[in-house]
Amino acid sequence: MAFTGKVALVTGGGSGMGQTTARILAQAGAKVALFDVNEAGMADTAAGLENVYPYVVDVSDTEAVHAAVDQVVAELGPIDRVANAAAIMPFGKLLEQDAKVQLKLMAINFGGLVNVATAVLPEMVKRGNGDFISFSSMSGIIPGLLMGGYCSSKSAVQTYTETLYHENRDSGVRFVCACPPPVATPLWKQAEDTIVPELTKAAPALAPEEVIADIEQCLEKGEFLSMPGKGTSIGYYMRRFFPNYLWNYAHKAEGF
Repeated sequence: MAFTGKVALVTGGGSGMGQTTARILAQAGAKVALFDVNEAGMADTAAGLENVYPYVVDVSDTEAVHAAVDQVVAELGPIDRVANAAAIMPFGKLLEQDAKVQLKLMAINFGGLVNVATAVLPEMVKRGNGDFISFSSMSGIIPGLLMGGYCSSKSAVQTYTETLYHENRDSGVRFVCACPPPVATPLWKQAEDTIVPELTKAAPALAPEEVIADIEQCLEKGEFLSMPGKGTSIGYYMRRFFPNYLWNYAHKAEGF
């Protein structure tokens, strides 16, 4: 593992990528603070681990996030790594999906990242070390039919994190933006409860551990984009050079 610090903060730590990330870090000896509104999920994450500390925090609430970060630093010490895993994932046609749902996607998936970054990164940059990990998605690179709200939020995550990286690339802080294909977590169940685009069914979902392993390799190599999974990087280049082909393929797959 590329992490050598003492304290980590994981948002969305009550399930999915956040839960797996938190448990791996805790098992490696780190003190791990969890931010989530899912108290039962955080209790599951902390089960059997004395060095996991749940904090009930809505990441879309700026004041609450900043206050909770101050509390973590006071109680556990300076934060050496952040993993921004908090997210929601309802799908649907943009003109059929409730506007409030689309705005909530942005408030949690993107707004939560902004709140955590502005609360944690200034001290990391001041100290000259730390890890800052964002979870975007291949959906943030390749927009798709029936999931425009989610894609837009993840595209914002990628753009914001990329800009953070370049504005602070000589600071000593390591940045990684993970852009995986579908991952087998409870988050995917949110999509299944709405609608699942045909293109997302093309390949089996990755295990969370596969995504985390690729992130650790990127941190060790100094690479910004993590694109785990077979063929994921091909999608990145297809989007860049052949966008119309991808859209035509999507229309054919979805039948409209």
